[in-house]
Amino acid sequence: MTPAPLYGPDFGSYPAEDVAWLLKDLSGVRLEAPTEEREAAIQAGRAHYAESLPVEYQPGPEYRRLFHRALEESAERVAHAVGLVTELVLAARGPDAVLVSLARAGTPVGILARRWARFAHGLDLPHYAISIVRGRGIDTVALRHLAAHHDPARIMFVDGWTGKGAILRELTAALDGHAAATGVRFPADLAVLADPGRCTPLHGTRDDFLVPSACLNSTVSGLVSRTVLNDRLIGPGDYHGAKFYAELAADDVSAVFLDAVCARFPDVAERVAKDAAEALAADRAAGRAADWSGWEAVRRVGAEHGVDDLNLVKPGVGETTRVLLRRVPWKVLARADAGAELDHIRLLAAERGVPVAEVDPAALPYACVGLIHPRFAKGRAQ
Repeated sequence: MTPAPLYGPDFGSYPAEDVAWLLKDLSGVRLEAPTEEREAAIQAGRAHYAESLPVEYQPGPEYRRLFHRALEESAERVAHAVGLVTELVLAARGPDAVLVSLARAGTPVGILARRWARFAHGLDLPHYAISIVRGRGIDTVALRHLAAHHDPARIMFVDGWTGKGAILRELTAALDGHAAATGVRFPADLAVLADPGRCTPLHGTRDDFLVPSACLNSTVSGLVSRTVLNDRLIGPGDYHGAKFYAELAADDVSAVFLDAVCARFPDVAERVAKDAAEALAADRAAGRAADWSGWEAVRRVGAEHGVDDLNLVKPGVGETTRVLLRRVPWKVLARADAGAELDHIRLLAAERGVPVAEVDPAALPYACVGLIHPRFAKGRAQ
């Protein structure tokens, strides 16, 4: 037996039909720590990043305006990417596909994919959100729940975007280990909205553009925190944990994001059908194969800036945003031809006193790269 899933509105602000959370509710537990304190403990090896939570960033009026402007400008682009990747998922898994989002960034994308499948095909796909933690693996209790209720071969894991591909590597290794231990094999495919790291053929785009759900934290992700794996709170039969920030309901734009994208579905439907057929043909010809060129670019950036630990190099718009929202940023590299899509990056960097260096577009396949401070200990930069 595994614990029952959590559903909104008791956990999270999404409607119950949108997602079943395979998580343990830690809403009553104090887990937040100051950013500098967390970073010092993580880099000193005294704590893992998943054992605590960063304090939720509360944006000011200018940043909120940037979010809404970005959503207005990119909603159609996101809708097209959602439609395309969902069509690829259905081609790979069939009409009885089961969507399993990697919480938290994958959850809004999984919901959008579920809504596209209903819009375009009248399907009602099951959708779950589960936890995977870099360096600790996937939630095996959640996998046990999925295997008890669905054919593992129908499962498709979903995330928001790829950076350098670390989570895909973690997913592959974790599922291999799970298969060896249990004999139950889950496919290690990962479907993402954007794949600038060129890690997976199952993507809506490989452009590194701003997905507005990356701009914020819980207030664009159903008011749910990123996941927590802490031995004091998570026992052998528990799912990984997360918090529901019900107190932030007044600032919640989760539904605003989803509704803005879904409203563009009719506008992109014909183009999605054409592009999906071309993408499937390219897949058969290995034209969309993963070459992991993003990983090599990250290695070059690390070498150029004297960063040995590539976990401190976060490529792409989404990952750079996370660095500025949650970690102790050192610097941001931005392509010289990156335009208004990086306005929120520049604003966050200015608020935190982080330099933004423009680089030659030919030297960087991403729109930007965020570097976490590599010498942060005892609460201050060394």
